[in-house]
Amino acid sequence: MSLAQKEMVEALKIQWKKLWQERIDDKVRAEGMATDDYCDLFVDRGTVIHATRDFKALSFSEILEQHQILNADRYIPPSPQVGGWNKFIKTNITNQQPRQKRRADSYVEAKREKQQPKKGGRGWLHK
Repeated sequence: MSLAQKEMVEALKIQWKKLWQERIDDKVRAEGMATDDYCDLFVDRGTVIHATRDFKALSFSEILEQHQILNADRYIPPSPQVGGWNKFIKTNITNQQPRQKRRADSYVEAKREKQQPKKGGRGWLHK
């Protein structure tokens, strides 16, 4: 059962990417439209898939739920608003390991004794 679901999700992902790559962007109305029919994604040709105002965007997770795929969140990475995988790794994995001090961090450069400036600090005057 899970192999069939995984294959279906992969096929849907391919169609999803194709939908977004082949869309027509209308710059006057500030919206993107589908160029073909995508039956598995429940999108018809000419359907607005992206707009700037008062628009409910398409959601891949909702499409997976309509196909009755169990644990749809498992196939979709978290949204950038939540943080994504990189934020999860930074907050949960890398912070658990104690940071070792580097040798360069503990190095303190020895202070030099200042030399007397040439020509009494007036620079290189040739007069």
